[in-house]
Amino acid sequence: MRAAVVSKLEGPEAIEVVEIPEPAGYPGGVVIDVHAAGVAFPDVLMTRGLYQMKPQLPYVVGCEIAGVVREAPEGAHVRSGDRVIALTLLGNAMAEVAVSPVDYVFKLPDNVSLEAGAGVLFNDLTVHFCLRKRGRLAEGETVLVHGAAGGIGTSTLRMAVALGASRVIAVVSTEEKAEVARANGATDVVLTEGWLAAVKELTGGRGVDIVLDPVGGDRFTDSLRSLAPGGRLLVVGFTAGEIPTVKVNRLLLNNVEVVGAAWGEWAMKNPGYLQEQWAEVEPLLAKGEITAPIPVVYPLERASEAVAALDNRTAKGKVVVAVR
Repeated sequence: MRAAVVSKLEGPEAIEVVEIPEPAGYPGGVVIDVHAAGVAFPDVLMTRGLYQMKPQLPYVVGCEIAGVVREAPEGAHVRSGDRVIALTLLGNAMAEVAVSPVDYVFKLPDNVSLEAGAGVLFNDLTVHFCLRKRGRLAEGETVLVHGAAGGIGTSTLRMAVALGASRVIAVVSTEEKAEVARANGATDVVLTEGWLAAVKELTGGRGVDIVLDPVGGDRFTDSLRSLAPGGRLLVVGFTAGEIPTVKVNRLLLNNVEVVGAAWGEWAMKNPGYLQEQWAEVEPLLAKGEITAPIPVVYPLERASEAVAALDNRTAKGKVVVAVR
C-alpha cells in the first residue's frame, strides 16, 4: 500500500510517499480502508522528534483518519462497510489501510463527507474537552480564540455557540484569515495588531469569559488582561514556539484562571471518555447544529506540503490529506 512515511527526523520535508506492507490486524482492532487523513500540529513536532510521544522510525504520518470498515471484531459497534472516523494513536494514518482500537473508532454521520470527517476528531474533541471539561463554558458566555484560522481555531468557531457561547471572537493575523474565520462562524474578528484594545472595545471594557489559546508566545500576558472577572485562559499548545510564563499575582487580582487543556492525556487516562464525547458531538453534527469542517485538501503525494502548512502557519482551516 502507499503511505506517507518519516524515516529521519528532519521536519515535514523528510516525509516521503512509499510502498509498504499493509498493517496486520490485532484482537480488538478495526481494519479500515482509509480515504482521508487529518493533519494536526503534533504531526509537525513528531517529524522532528519534539513531541512527547515518539514513534519508532520509520513511521507513517498522522493520527486521525476517515474511511470504510473492512473488518471489525465480532460484537463491535461498527461493522464491514460502515463509514467511520478513527484515531490511530501514534502515527499510522496517512496510508491506504489502517488499524485502530475499536474504542477509538466512531460512525460518521451521513451528512458529513469522508474528507470533512478526517478533520473532525482531533480538533473537535479537543475543543469540546477545552470548553466543556476544562473551561466550564456556561450559557451566554463569550469565547475568544487565537490562531482562529487554523484547525483548532476554526473548530472553536464552529462549535462554541452550539456548546452555549453567545459570542465568539476570532483573533487572526491577516484580512485573508479574517475571511476564513467569518466563514467558520466568528461573530467578531480582530487582527493581532492591537487585538487587546479591540476586544476591550467590543466587550464594553468587560473582557471575555474564556480565551482558548493554541498559540502561546508573547500574547499570553495580554490574554490574561483580556479576561473578565472569573475568566479562564485555556492553554492548548504553543504553535508560536515560545512557552510563556505567568506572574500569579495577575490571577489573584482579577480572580482569573490559567487552565491546562491536554485532551490526549485526559483521554488516555480516562477510558470511555472519547465515546462519551462522541455521544454529545455526533448528534450535533448530524443535526447541523455543528457544521462539518471545510477542509483544505492535499493529495497523498503532497503530504509533506500538507504538514509543512501547519509548520509555517500558512494553513487556513483544517488540513486533510486525501489518500484515495
